[in-house]
Amino acid sequence: MKKILVTGCNGQLGRAIRKEYGDSAELILTDVCDMPGATNLDITKADEVIEFAGRTKPDVIINCAAATNVDGCEKDEDFAYRVNAIGPRNLAIASEKLGAKLIHISTDYVFPGTDPRPLTEFDTPGPLSAYGRTKYAGEEFVRCFAKRWFILRTAWLYGDGKNFVRTMLALSEKRDELSVVCDQCGSPTSASELARTIHYLEPTDNYGLFHATCEGSTNWADFAQEIFRLSGKDTRVEHVTSERYKEMNPASADRPAWSILENYMLKLTGDFMMEDWHSALEKYLKGI
Repeated sequence: MKKILVTGCNGQLGRAIRKEYGDSAELILTDVCDMPGATNLDITKADEVIEFAGRTKPDVIINCAAATNVDGCEKDEDFAYRVNAIGPRNLAIASEKLGAKLIHISTDYVFPGTDPRPLTEFDTPGPLSAYGRTKYAGEEFVRCFAKRWFILRTAWLYGDGKNFVRTMLALSEKRDELSVVCDQCGSPTSASELARTIHYLEPTDNYGLFHATCEGSTNWADFAQEIFRLSGKDTRVEHVTSERYKEMNPASADRPAWSILENYMLKLTGDFMMEDWHSALEKYLKGI
């Protein structure tokens, strides 16, 4: 049976990967927190990563571990670089030593968001934030140190864990109206859809960079409205600009205004389509 090492197994994507694969592969689960059935592995420590990978000998490494708190990365960029750049470098070195495939997850935040059109894998990154810079550095390390790699850029991820959807639902229990940014556009993506995409690519030799988001796009305010509509809630959404949000939260990191990703490589190299974001959200809400 194929052996797959999953880092960050207790995060939203890690949980979705476990559900997606089930018993079809031997999953070697790791995270930095104590969790039954998982090994504590700090991907920022090269010797630890290489030793663990050499001992467990996975055929595939799926890196779901990341520092994803965008504002937190601004406050501690060194930590963000260790997790988002050095960690992937260590996994790339380990995968190359084993001849294993490496699947690394990146983000729409590698783009500046100044070009109002869907962005493909052939567009030039230019991150605005520490989070985006460190994630892009991780991509570069994977390219440098591994040969059999997939990099999947995704966006606005939600799944089993803390996320925008659950935050909106929780806040709607306390307030009749919420202020949500209306001038940042992207593609909400369910973790289960991203896991399905990983499972599709993983057995292939179709290596390279892929954008992997649910089809379609929206802005945060309209996303919130759709969450409330599908949940049967009457919560009102006040549309606010990024400038106004920054005034209310001056320590917040800059976000790309336009980060709609087009899954161009998935379409060029096969017939795989990710689900529309509306239907993926509806399925998700029915399951929580």
